[in-house]
Amino acid sequence: MRDDNCIFCKIANGEIPSKTIYEDERFRVILDLGPATKGHALILPKDHYADLFALPEETAAEAMKLAKKLGAQMKEKLGADGFNLVQNNGECAGQTVFHFHLHLIPRFKEDGQKIGWKPGKPSQEELEEIRAAICDE
Repeated sequence: MRDDNCIFCKIANGEIPSKTIYEDERFRVILDLGPATKGHALILPKDHYADLFALPEETAAEAMKLAKKLGAQMKEKLGADGFNLVQNNGECAGQTVFHFHLHLIPRFKEDGQKIGWKPGKPSQEELEEIRAAICDE
């Protein structure tokens, strides 16, 4: 299933040109046009899923396998020292295109990128409250 109004559907299905580094019957992997680092790529399913919650489990598993495969290839070919896998869900989490995609960001020593967050300091009681709420206890 595709969404005719989705730019990532059009890219994933070859209607809009891209710098494709991998393609099979279910996915297209392209270089990001605004990369965080050299080799920053997007793993795009060819079918339309708005976010992680709409994505079938099998497709999610295949996306992770693909990230592992391409990450190893980038490490070898580009000399990456590490990787970030980034997947945003919802506008408040930074999602700007509502077609599931997984960022594969090669990391290099001294690349100057900061991908992270300011750690909080919850009490043990707060952690227990959150744990119990998530676990329906």
